Amino acid sequence: MRLIQITDCHLHADPQARSRTGLPHRQLERVVAAAAGLRPDMVLMTGDISEDRTAASYAEAERLLAPLACPWFWLPGNHDEPGLMADCRPFHETLDLGQRRLLLLDTQRIGQEAGELGEARLTALAERLAEDDRPTLVAMHHPPVAVGSAWMDALGLTDADAFWDVVAGHAHVEAVICGHIHQAFVGRGPESAGGVPVYGCPSSSDQFLPGAEDFAVDEASRPGFRVIDLTREGLSTWVERVDL
Repeated sequence: MRLIQITDCHLHADPQARSRTGLPHRQLERVVAAAAGLRPDMVLMTGDISEDRTAASYAEAERLLAPLACPWFWLPGNHDEPGLMADCRPFHETLDLGQRRLLLLDTQRIGQEAGELGEARLTALAERLAEDDRPTLVAMHHPPVAVGSAWMDALGLTDADAFWDVVAGHAHVEAVICGHIHQAFVGRGPESAGGVPVYGCPSSSDQFLPGAEDFAVDEASRPGFRVIDLTREGLSTWVERVDL
């Protein structure tokens, strides 16, 4: 099975609205075309679909993803308006991948850039992990590990320790995928939780400079997406970039 992750589109109601480095609508169009060419079985959008939190921006996302010949799903990021997202396309908490499951977590804190699961969501996660021992992927917007950029690490998942405490009781968690960081990234959770791999993804819009102390855009990197191939033997993943 091939899963493709697209993230941080930052769309506006106006298709001609610019980001710092280009036109988010045009960039997402190129990303979707490249992703469709790799024939995914499923596409997951890991948040910050909208920049202006309008119903029209989510309708634009649906229009731009229409060329995909597979199901696609999304979860909210800190820039999103969940009510409008759900009106456009329902949220899912669990997706069946056959030999595996994919759990989608909402880490949004209303009005905050950093993320949080909170006690209720952590309890629900523990219950969902306990109900099925198939290999499981966990997707969220905010990274549950430091990525090496001081400004971004201050805006990650604030209760990451509590998240990993839950994961530690469930050895079938195979990987975590996240958005928010606008860059390719590979890390690991704590050894106490099994050192689960954590994969970050380039944005379909602007890229952030890896290792930066303060906010900085990476003008040398192109938009992209992450490909995740799932087989009986395990998981393989890589990042694809698009030409603009």
